Amino acid sequence: MFQWPKRSSTPGETTEARPRDLNDLNGQVAVITGSTSGIGLALARAVASRGGDVVLNGLGDPSEIERTRAELETSCGVRVRYHAADMRRGEEVADLVAYAAHELGRLDILVNNAGVQHVEAVEKFPSEKWEQILAINLSSAFYAIRAAVPIMKAQTRGRIVNVASAHGLVASPFKSAYVAAKHGVIGLTKTVALEVARDGITCNAICPGFVETPIVEKQIADQARTRGLSREQVLNDVILGSQPTKRFVTTDELAGLFLYLVSDLGASANGASFSIDGGWTAQ
Repeated sequence: MFQWPKRSSTPGETTEARPRDLNDLNGQVAVITGSTSGIGLALARAVASRGGDVVLNGLGDPSEIERTRAELETSCGVRVRYHAADMRRGEEVADLVAYAAHELGRLDILVNNAGVQHVEAVEKFPSEKWEQILAINLSSAFYAIRAAVPIMKAQTRGRIVNVASAHGLVASPFKSAYVAAKHGVIGLTKTVALEVARDGITCNAICPGFVETPIVEKQIADQARTRGLSREQVLNDVILGSQPTKRFVTTDELAGLFLYLVSDLGASANGASFSIDGGWTAQ
């Protein structure tokens, strides 16, 4: 429901009631894992552009990460911090959440976005890759949510967004660990949503199709090797072959849906998985 703020008038001016901007994130704090590049960085920029403070997390060259952090802070006029938590380690994930609340005073938005991929036939799939993918793509979301929920309950408000994938809803060959992890993220999303439904907290999943990011670029090379195809064949027939639009989903399109979910407009969206895949999962 719109809340109409009082506005004092000055001589010669008519008093007008203006609706509160339900997309405004001013004063809110977001933790976004895997946010030094790709989808995560795009979502961090979206939060900052709406006035929210952000804690970045992810891999990369330290000097480049600092440049990104400083640029985002300066251009948007918000507080931006960085925490180098290793998503394979639950205690570091929990420390990331605690750091945000301590350093910036609260925690309103948690985005579990960190992810890795490996493409290989199941009988050849390295066990260490299976463990790595499950830890980063699924278990890190559990540890972050477990740490964030008590903070959000105390505030009587919170938004949790898990970046799943079209592969959380359907499968593709040679991606056993990734598909298993993303299906797990969907299940985790539903369970958490039910548990926090009366606490002013929502938990939803975004399920993108293929987005042009570094992880997808690596997949193209891996798929070419695994399937014995050229890069162009993989791009047209395998990667974009699943998406009826025959184009990549853009990070701006993801950010638009994301901002709805974390704003007051998205208060009744809970436990849902939002496909943004050009029609892939409609087939």
